[in-house]
Amino acid sequence: MIQVEGLAGRVAVVTGAGRGIGKAIAETLSGNGAQVAAFDLVAPEHPGILGVACDVSDEAAVDAAFAHVESTLGHVAVLVINAGIFPIVPFEETTRELWDRTLAINLTGGFLCARRVLPHMREHHYGRIVAIGSSAGKAGGARSVAAYATSKGGLMTLTKSIANEYAAFGITSNALAPTLIDTDMIADQRDLMSRIPVGRFGKPEEVAALVAFLASEHAGYITGEITDINGGFLVD
Repeated sequence: MIQVEGLAGRVAVVTGAGRGIGKAIAETLSGNGAQVAAFDLVAPEHPGILGVACDVSDEAAVDAAFAHVESTLGHVAVLVINAGIFPIVPFEETTRELWDRTLAINLTGGFLCARRVLPHMREHHYGRIVAIGSSAGKAGGARSVAAYATSKGGLMTLTKSIANEYAAFGITSNALAPTLIDTDMIADQRDLMSRIPVGRFGKPEEVAALVAFLASEHAGYITGEITDINGGFLVD
């Protein structure tokens, strides 16, 4: 596990932390001394981590979840926006319901969480926001993922807007653009491995290590960036 400076004692929230990338991020931050709260629809159970049930698309649920974290652990210094769904549906078969649900979780959920923590971060003149975007948000996706790609493109742009507005308050805001990380989400995408120059899928722990770096003291001069982690799948 990567070891970084500046996370010890900080309160961190990771959304979508029940499994996969989110679970790896929560465990990595906790392993670096952060007090971590893991959000998911069902409260995750990870040793030493506060599990919180939260539907990030529901504004009242978001407010209640963060209030619980604040009363239990303290003000949030690190927010990792990871919650998301990944529907693979041809464009003409994408219903309005699926479109709205994808954007509500993947994009609006990130907006609601960031809006909830930023006043406290500004007050304490310190904050780290890291969003898990996707190369699909940059290039449109290798499969039929219009709703997903649009939501992730919006989320990555949201982090840039936050970076521009809050840099003067000691708050950094960045995003990652991963591709084909070995989780349940890509179980039916195995045939795409041949398109990855390094010859393998990424590991959740590799994404988590990059998140930990961006959330640490080492990355105080990095903000508004979209960092690829894709094994060379998309070189732009």
